[in-house]
Amino acid sequence: MVTLGIIGTGNIGAAIARLAVAAGIPVVLSNSRGPETLASLVSELGPLATAGKIEQAAAAGDVVVLSVPLTAHTAIPAALLEGKAVLDTTNYYPFRDGRVAELDEETLTTSELVFRHFQGAGLTKAFNNILAHHIPQLSRPSGAPDRTALPVAGDDVAAKAKVMNLIERLGFDAVDAGVLAASWRFEPEAAAFTRLYLADPSTPDESLLDAPAAAVPSERLIEALKRAEPVRVAERTF
Repeated sequence: MVTLGIIGTGNIGAAIARLAVAAGIPVVLSNSRGPETLASLVSELGPLATAGKIEQAAAAGDVVVLSVPLTAHTAIPAALLEGKAVLDTTNYYPFRDGRVAELDEETLTTSELVFRHFQGAGLTKAFNNILAHHIPQLSRPSGAPDRTALPVAGDDVAAKAKVMNLIERLGFDAVDAGVLAASWRFEPEAAAFTRLYLADPSTPDESLLDAPAAAVPSERLIEALKRAEPVRVAERTF
């Protein structure tokens, strides 16, 4: 039985953990504050969940979810993820992360920047384009007519396959969106970002965190990825 390591247990990391244990996948949770701060979440998740240090989550995981703020990724020793298939949920938010020149200049995508630190990992971008509360709302069993698709981008073919298989087990269809350099197509403000999954795409920004989701089949996601236009990252204010 595969084990999922999770580094970062904010809203996205915790949502992925809940789907994992529901699918019978053991998880090892970690964060920057120590395993004792995860006691409540571990209790909620049940016997398939344990908490550990970041080193333990990285070592235990057949796939490791990296779900930390962009500015925190370099605090994680790169050697911990050497040879691992890493599911990277990172987004660049200037209001939180400060300005990053290479991202503003669009010389790198966010995950390419993260990969520069984790050169030995099979870094694969996914779960960054969907709101955390939509993850449990949209998860469905394989073959369900209203199953939702998520994009996946990565340069390491074997690692990408592992992450796509995990996403399928968590209740979503996985769509190969190309290499890390193409992951801008489902980064903030792009066509395949969070609004694609809203029941009402005209929902105002201030109401997004409460807005209900609607299923997005693979065909619709692929169309959104194809029509995506580059976002002027330096002009983003959020």
